[in-house]
Amino acid sequence: MNDLRELYEEVILDHNRNPRNYPKKPEGTTHTAHGFNPLCGDEFQIHLRVKDGVIEDVGFEGAGCAISTASASLMTEALKGKRVEEAEKLFEVVHDLLTREEQVDDDELLGKLTVLTGVKEYPMRVKCATLPWHTMKGALEGKKETVSTE
Repeated sequence: MNDLRELYEEVILDHNRNPRNYPKKPEGTTHTAHGFNPLCGDEFQIHLRVKDGVIEDVGFEGAGCAISTASASLMTEALKGKRVEEAEKLFEVVHDLLTREEQVDDDELLGKLTVLTGVKEYPMRVKCATLPWHTMKGALEGKKETVSTE
């Protein structure tokens, strides 16, 4: 368990210090949403370029804690090249991973995202980790209002 915790901390710190696809609004963006967590002040804009049902590019802007920034960074890496249906499924699996008590066994789909399991040790931070994911889902759904985890 210590190895997993160390890996979690290492990955979170790396993606917080060097977020991938940040700050970035891909040229030709087709889907954008704004997300805000009023409890902690995390705030992001997620930008997607979708063509023929495939997420060709993704980026994010904004500011948040280490966990929300790392989660957004990991998410952007995981989404590139995925079909919209795969991104929606990934949202469900990551949400279950972070919010359900029972173990989520979908390592093939999750890949590197499995490291987010470590957030469960900090229940108050789960909303930080899920905010970018909810915002991405809002972008795919065309939501114009601010997305929140509340």
